[in-house]
Amino acid sequence: MDADAVRERAADLPTEPGVYQFQAGETTLYVGKAVDLRDRVRSYTDPRSGRIRGMVARADRIEFAVTDTETQALLLEANLIKRLRPRFNVRLKDDKSYPLIAVTDHPVPRIEVTRDPEEGAVAYGPFTDKGRVDAVVKAIRDEYRLRGCSDHKYANRDRPCLDYEMGICSAPCTGEISPEEYAEDVAAVHRFLEGETGVLADPLRRRMEAAAEDAEFERAANLRDRLEAVEAFHGEGGEAVSDRSDDRTVDVLAAAVEGDTARVARLHSERGQLVDRSRHRLDAAAVGDGEAADPTEGAPADPDANTPAAVLSAFLTQYYAEREFPDAVLLAERPADPDVVDWLEAEGVAVRVPGAGREAKLVELALKNARKRGGRDDPVGALGERLGIDRPARIEGFDVSHAQGTAVVGSDVCFVDGSAETADYRRKKLTDRNDDYANMRELVRWRAERAVEGRDDRPDPNLLLIDGGEGQLGAARDALAETGWDVPVVALAKAEELVVTPTGTRRWDDDAPELHLLQRVRDEAHRFAVSYHQTVRDEVATVLDDVPGVGPETRRRLLRRFGSVENVRDASRADLTDVDGVGDATAETIRERL
Repeated sequence: MDADAVRERAADLPTEPGVYQFQAGETTLYVGKAVDLRDRVRSYTDPRSGRIRGMVARADRIEFAVTDTETQALLLEANLIKRLRPRFNVRLKDDKSYPLIAVTDHPVPRIEVTRDPEEGAVAYGPFTDKGRVDAVVKAIRDEYRLRGCSDHKYANRDRPCLDYEMGICSAPCTGEISPEEYAEDVAAVHRFLEGETGVLADPLRRRMEAAAEDAEFERAANLRDRLEAVEAFHGEGGEAVSDRSDDRTVDVLAAAVEGDTARVARLHSERGQLVDRSRHRLDAAAVGDGEAADPTEGAPADPDANTPAAVLSAFLTQYYAEREFPDAVLLAERPADPDVVDWLEAEGVAVRVPGAGREAKLVELALKNARKRGGRDDPVGALGERLGIDRPARIEGFDVSHAQGTAVVGSDVCFVDGSAETADYRRKKLTDRNDDYANMRELVRWRAERAVEGRDDRPDPNLLLIDGGEGQLGAARDALAETGWDVPVVALAKAEELVVTPTGTRRWDDDAPELHLLQRVRDEAHRFAVSYHQTVRDEVATVLDDVPGVGPETRRRLLRRFGSVENVRDASRADLTDVDGVGDATAETIRERL
């Protein structure tokens, strides 16, 4: 559209609040809101940036919808942006991250570092220094010996595991500690995580001093480092994280912009405790000259406004249009669109940009998290954050393939920094049996034993990915426990693309880059396994097909009955003749040829 076409279209529009859409064919290029539709659209006759000029030039028509109020226009704009995903608008995409310390909701709770705590768990955080969090959790387990195993593993123990032997678990699974004593230890851990530093620091200091007196200087130095981490732990926004005198629900938001990508970090506080966190990625398709939006009435909402203030405006409307409002929203800076603030305040939400005190420290923590790179910038890093592990630069994927228990094989593929490392692919023939769980257990045990014994020339991976669901993951974890190979492991179930972890099953956003990475590894493991299975199956078929009197159907019956060519070879003539289509002469020929 040229300026005349825009001017002519604007003249037909009402002077009421509403939403307008620039469209090219059936594609929506941009959605905007207006207090006065006619004035707002007319302002596009003189675009203020090259990017806007390009958007207007591509459009072939302008659609609109009238609303009763400005607030309705604001919400309709947010809903249309999320539904239509116009390329020239800022678009919200979730990208949860940040480590938390969670104590699970279980009669015998476990402690873990996670980005995605299971339902009912008491979570503390978020924290920005994962290394410090890991050190503190190790100190907690060393002192109070809380279990770290999954509920599945806990429920199936008949003797204490290696953690008990190492002194970091009191083995409540086998009754080595009474439920009452374990509950006391859990209560002490809660007191520490809620801010009572001395609960953990004091015994650590005593142990450090005792080690120094006994001239165990290396041990004393290790305890000193651990003590420093513990004492600094609540300094990471500590006084900001906890304030039980505050009974409000509060969201803390900060935005960071890099090129055409923006991230918003959200911290959520209830009754003075940070109970949730999320990070959200927004696509700001227009970045060109970086002009800010004109705050004067009648100027178009500039798609090129790639400032944190503009990002917060877009985020606030899209996020809260479909969620409950908190009592207060704390922001790193004032949103560029004053209508957004008016809307929130009209809904009873207190909107503030704090300058000092506890609220300012919360905003600072959110801003630090918003500036962390992740998501599409680094899907490998995003995967590590999502799973609560170090960046999994090296991932190995496992799958099993067979035909009703015959020609059973396994694949082990490798990805390094998100790319296939074909030189490190491995494959293995497995025991013929129609048991997917046993087959996966054998495959992972084979890899683990080679690693533990130093017989595998490849580096240890940072993550194992199992093709399958809870059963396959459980089998793989059993193999790891039996061999003592300590490597994080998750599974990806095909049917609904669910990510299965030791702590539960999660559904990630379909467009999450970390999910796409897992899918690539899973699909490659499946392809490699199927390819090898076909090779082995063809070899088996050739051997039996060479036997006179054995056709494809008889071959399938033989393999279904005996499981493998080796078993067919070892079968008696009487057993062979029990198979439909195999007479005495054919049975004798099979025994002679094989």
